[in-house]
Amino acid sequence: MNIGDTAKLNTNPEDSPETTLRLFVYGTLKRGYWNHQRFCAQARSVEPAVVWGRLYHLHAGFPALEVPEGLILSQGTADPLADARRQQEIDIPRFGRPTGDWDLIHGELVTFTDPQRDLLPIDRLEGFRPGGHSMYQRVMVAVLCKRTSIPAWTYLMPCPSYAERVASGEWLRP
Repeated sequence: MNIGDTAKLNTNPEDSPETTLRLFVYGTLKRGYWNHQRFCAQARSVEPAVVWGRLYHLHAGFPALEVPEGLILSQGTADPLADARRQQEIDIPRFGRPTGDWDLIHGELVTFTDPQRDLLPIDRLEGFRPGGHSMYQRVMVAVLCKRTSIPAWTYLMPCPSYAERVASGEWLRP
């Protein structure tokens, strides 16, 4: 083994930006809700954040989010590491109010350091199946966190006609 190999062994994967994945959550994955501990306990950080969109409460007891088509920066894939790398390649998006009837949606920005371990179970929870029938779609959008616009993944769902719009932009425990 040479010196370069030793350095590679001592590198902390959390220091590598391509293994960092940010996810905007707005419902049951938020702190204090029933899916947070199971799916987000291993997160490096969780911070308040906002996105532009429309939030709906579904009769099943969880929310759905719509965002303007023009704000989608990328579509999620079945490869969490490729999606983490894609997130690093995106130019810092502008966070401006879109045209139309859109609200600021309040949620949390969750930062994970092992997308392979952390994202796949959440994709399963959200029914995200790239290339197949999905309950939610995972897309990248501009997220405002600490007055800084950054790209992050989130889950969208075309809103069913029976859903109730959440005018406050913040989904609270039913």
